[in-house]
Amino acid sequence: MRRAASLLMLPLILASGSALKAQSPHVGFSLNLLFPTGEFANKTYPAYYSPSAGYVIPPQKETYDVGLGGSFTVSFPVDRNLAIRLNLSGSAENGSNRAPGEATINLRHSQFNLGGELQIFPQGTAFRHRGLYFLAGVSADFEQFDRSFGDINSGYYYNNYDVDTTRKSRMGVTGGIGHSFGYDAGLRFTLEATFHKTISGNDVNGGDPPSTDFVKMGFGFVF
Repeated sequence: MRRAASLLMLPLILASGSALKAQSPHVGFSLNLLFPTGEFANKTYPAYYSPSAGYVIPPQKETYDVGLGGSFTVSFPVDRNLAIRLNLSGSAENGSNRAPGEATINLRHSQFNLGGELQIFPQGTAFRHRGLYFLAGVSADFEQFDRSFGDINSGYYYNNYDVDTTRKSRMGVTGGIGHSFGYDAGLRFTLEATFHKTISGNDVNGGDPPSTDFVKMGFGFVF
């Protein structure tokens, strides 16, 4: 985690220094849909013998549904084509763990992400935050994985003593494309499509949860 924190600090340090030169930082908000991919979307665990149950647990299939989240961003333009953006976001997804002959286990994953990103505006509109842009960055991901036999949509789920919670602090990378619609001044609307991948703390064989990989579609505004 120390290495992850060091990598994350680099864009944050750059942003703090560049902010002194930036004429007008742009603040943005967005509503996001998250589409799990890879083993985060669908993971099958092999059968194993459970000493506590006294029998072999059949293969388990874990899946997560589309998630919902939000983001708060501050974009600091440093020249016509480049901006450095700070990104605070959060999201949650529900899922299930199913095995033949076993009770379904309810799953819930939630996360808070603190990221630093580079935005490239090929049309030279970084100061106005308008038009097409590409982005890439790193993030510190603070995640929580909940497992329960209770009703995931009721208070019983949260009060159920059978809830098993795992918390992970991991490193992620993000890349994608966006577009800012509107005039040179005032409120502008944004559309973004990005891909996030976990790059640390994801050794499934060592007991870690699978990588939290997903495609994020965001709709918001910036001013």
